[in-house]
Amino acid sequence: MKKIFFLLIPLSMMLFSCAEQEAPNPFLADYNTPFDVPPFDRIDDEHFLPAIREGIRQHQEEIEAIINHPEPPSFENTIVAYDQAGGLLRRVNPVFGGLRSAETNPRLQEIARESTPLLSAHSNAIRMNQDLFARIQAVYEQRHEMDLDLEQLRVVEMYYRDFERSGAALPEDQREQLAALSERMSMISLQLGENQLAETNAFQLRLETQEDLAGLPDNVRAAAADAAESAGVDALGIVTLHNPSWIPFLRFSERRDLREKVFTAYFMRGDNDNEHDNKDLFAELMMLRREMAQLLGYDNYAEYFLDIQMAQNPQNVYDFLYQIWEPSLELAKSERDQMQELIRREGGDFDLAPWDWWYYAEIIRKEQYDLDDAELKPYFAIENVREGNFLLANKLFGLTFEERPEIPVYHEEVEAFEVFDRDGSHLGILFIDPHPRPGKRGGAWCGTYRGGAYEDGEKVHPIVTIVMNFSRPSGGRPALLSWDETTTYFHEFGHALHNFFADGRYRRTSRSVPRDFVELPSQVLENWAAEPEFMARYALHYETGEPMPGHLQEKMRQAEFFNQGFINTEYIAAAILDMDWHTAEHGDEIDVRAFEDASLASMGLIEEIKPRYRTTYFGHIFGTGYAAGYYVYRWAGVLDADAFMAFKESGDLYNQELAERFRRYILAENALRDGMDAYVKFRGQEPDIEHFLVRSGLR
Repeated sequence: MKKIFFLLIPLSMMLFSCAEQEAPNPFLADYNTPFDVPPFDRIDDEHFLPAIREGIRQHQEEIEAIINHPEPPSFENTIVAYDQAGGLLRRVNPVFGGLRSAETNPRLQEIARESTPLLSAHSNAIRMNQDLFARIQAVYEQRHEMDLDLEQLRVVEMYYRDFERSGAALPEDQREQLAALSERMSMISLQLGENQLAETNAFQLRLETQEDLAGLPDNVRAAAADAAESAGVDALGIVTLHNPSWIPFLRFSERRDLREKVFTAYFMRGDNDNEHDNKDLFAELMMLRREMAQLLGYDNYAEYFLDIQMAQNPQNVYDFLYQIWEPSLELAKSERDQMQELIRREGGDFDLAPWDWWYYAEIIRKEQYDLDDAELKPYFAIENVREGNFLLANKLFGLTFEERPEIPVYHEEVEAFEVFDRDGSHLGILFIDPHPRPGKRGGAWCGTYRGGAYEDGEKVHPIVTIVMNFSRPSGGRPALLSWDETTTYFHEFGHALHNFFADGRYRRTSRSVPRDFVELPSQVLENWAAEPEFMARYALHYETGEPMPGHLQEKMRQAEFFNQGFINTEYIAAAILDMDWHTAEHGDEIDVRAFEDASLASMGLIEEIKPRYRTTYFGHIFGTGYAAGYYVYRWAGVLDADAFMAFKESGDLYNQELAERFRRYILAENALRDGMDAYVKFRGQEPDIEHFLVRSGLR
């Protein structure tokens, strides 16, 4: 009996252990979470790959069912069926992609390298499936005889265009070639991003003596000390390449040698001839994109991308950019000369360099406008800025927000809110992830864990996330934001509102706008952030609760155009560099440094300014979202400056009639009109660039 008993115990333990190890994959079952949000507390890295594989299998079955449908192609059995297919992948991929951007780790990166070619091949197999394309084409050719409404016509036309632009109409050999290009490009984009994150995380400048801290305000010193403690570094502080760290250091540090080290590390990311070097990868990507575009009948990738944007073609983009570039560069030169004179006045015997610009700009700002960043930050505590966003959404659209601590999140710093519409109905869920971490890529962005559309005739409410890399709490104080961080918060929140309000009945036509239109909903909110009437409601001192005094607001208004030459020049330089990369006739080999130098020289960029993004860390153009499209922020700037002027001219910042038209034509009915047509429906006229030029200090 002892022997039998001895055998039974390990067996029962083994069964118990297996049951623990084989916990259900949460993606393959009902979430049973509040509002059906992803169960982040139950999701393990190892759940992703099986769920992706199963999602691909299910999607393939759904596509086969469409192809083999016994009835002739119709809007319902082909277009709607295709629009609804792929549900499991729509469940898994946004969570996987969101975590890879906001909370990655080596295992997730490994899974991405395995799953990316699988997903790319799956997408190519669908978009180039001749039987599926034939059914979609049949509906497209009969669309005007099918009694379809405007949105139904649009979804047919958009899906047909998607398949054409994916190569479905090409001969078989060219389809195979295009599929191979697509799969390779997806892997390159993945590796470029991983290299950029690795380069960003690799650098630390140790501040080890009091001399190293010279010039740094108390809040910057405290943030550097907290960063050193968090990293386990025995130093007075550290400086990293995350924006809340390196930018304040360059603005205030009196140590020119250390400023040079930090700035050089920042602009040399991906260009250090090491294991994370991006030059060869990016060169290959440019050649492959050009080859892809030419297979599809375009001269270059920029023509391919712009064919469906508001700008329409590369020449229009260049004309637009240079219209801003020329006055911006002249203004930047005068700013440079002013800084050089300051250096001479202080007894310096050196020429202004890129790592000096931030420092001397701060000195001049204090001299000319008596404006100190340390005076402003106490009025922009992160909680107050968040509440300012919520207040603006309420004043314009009647929205309210309620924190939901019971909702699972993927990191302890993430906040979750339920969003209610004007009538009190549920509108969606908003995640807010504010601070930098080693596993988070740089910048700020808005995404969705579930897009809003209709499924089986019922509205699916979106789950939206805004992710930032803002200053952390330090020195016993809450997180106090810079003015740039404050406006970035409003920017990303504007994207969130777009996701909440988009009201297309089909997935393809919900929040479907040109890339050079999509920044309008975000950028327009930045205008309210600086309005005195609105600042009095949210720019409150974190200790006293008092609103920012009028004299400080007046200083901000007087300094509104300060350093605009630099700001516009560094941005436009990056936008032109992007266009140059995607219009050039690349040969068999590309010298990335030489190409970049030639591009910057041809536009006349002065040596004291670097483009906002150099090629090897130009994350916007590593993927396809903003490739040949970085111009869109200024293009949309023309739209948002003109749109805000409508509210100003009305005499009511919260004009309800204008707000309702903006919600309807710009944010909700994305499916029904092209970008300019939608804008004219809202504004009653096309935008006037003059409002943008005046706002930017270029008039």
